[in-house]
Amino acid sequence: MKIKEVIVVEGKDDITAVKAALDCEVIATGGSHINAELLKSIANIHERVGIIVLTDPDYSGKKIRRQIQKIAPGCKHAFIRRDDATKDGDIGVENASPEDIRAAIAAAKPEIVEKGIVYSKSDLIDYGLIGMPDSKIRREIFCDILGIGYCNGKQLLKRLTAFNISPEEFEKAGDEMCERVDG
Repeated sequence: MKIKEVIVVEGKDDITAVKAALDCEVIATGGSHINAELLKSIANIHERVGIIVLTDPDYSGKKIRRQIQKIAPGCKHAFIRRDDATKDGDIGVENASPEDIRAAIAAAKPEIVEKGIVYSKSDLIDYGLIGMPDSKIRREIFCDILGIGYCNGKQLLKRLTAFNISPEEFEKAGDEMCERVDG
């Protein structure tokens, strides 16, 4: 069983901490200066499967929450107490224990789902999304069409399932990507 919503955190260390505590998909904002493309992806993800915002209990974390709330109204919020996220004077989700992370996410009332459609490497190879000299460009276009944010091949396999991309959507995005790249 897996959390349906995607957890939005601030940085890579937060991703590591959340994935160590839960079976879920996690994306990072890269800090409080979130670019327009990532905000668009977060809004799209919210529409598809929902998001839970889990940011540091500090000013920057509050700023990120406000930005995301504007583009994803109705998103869920998870909070870790400041004391539980502080280690050696550093405040951050990455400092919280797995138990505290699980408790914060549980309080946000996530939806638990069975794993859905599973894609394979051969699905990606069929459209040149991996294993080709221009695979990176193909993935950039493909991910943009789906509105799921750029990622490498391994991440793409996870996102296709986590974001509930249907086989029909996959094929349509793949065909459109091929038209753009191959002419």
